[in-house]
Amino acid sequence: MTEENLEIMLAAEDIERRICELADAISEDYKGKQLLLIGVLKGAVIFLSDLIRHIKIPVEIDFMAVSSYGADTTSSGVVRIQKDLEQSITGKDVLIVEDIVDTGLTLSYLYDNLANRSPQTLKVVTLLDKPDRRKVEFNPDYCGFEIPDRFVIGYGLDFNENYRYLPDICVLKQ
Repeated sequence: MTEENLEIMLAAEDIERRICELADAISEDYKGKQLLLIGVLKGAVIFLSDLIRHIKIPVEIDFMAVSSYGADTTSSGVVRIQKDLEQSITGKDVLIVEDIVDTGLTLSYLYDNLANRSPQTLKVVTLLDKPDRRKVEFNPDYCGFEIPDRFVIGYGLDFNENYRYLPDICVLKQ
């Protein structure tokens, strides 16, 4: 794949504008609370970084790494925790920050795993949502963009660890 083979699905300016809107909604919903953002590695790092700069309340961050893709473009359905949290979430207001909700398998597993750790509240913000690909019922609490069932790269999303650096969200040209 070369950059000439890519078409922009979501431009950087549109992504930034939507992140500001999400940050405003999150700031309002959690006003007066201490929020813990859990970034799902690696794809959500850029989204988390941009989101946290626009949130107007105190936040803490931690990270988890989970995988169901490996080097493929479709989910294997087998979820593995590769890196767990460094702190307890018991009694905390927790917001999972995800890059994309696809089949829902990974996020459903992660949500259930974290819910069993007794947070005060647990919600999910995702930059991208592909509801047409759902294998399990899962609806994020905050969603940047609903997108069609196409494999996307850029803005932290990768194909075999490549293309995360692109400022736009792109798809391969047909």
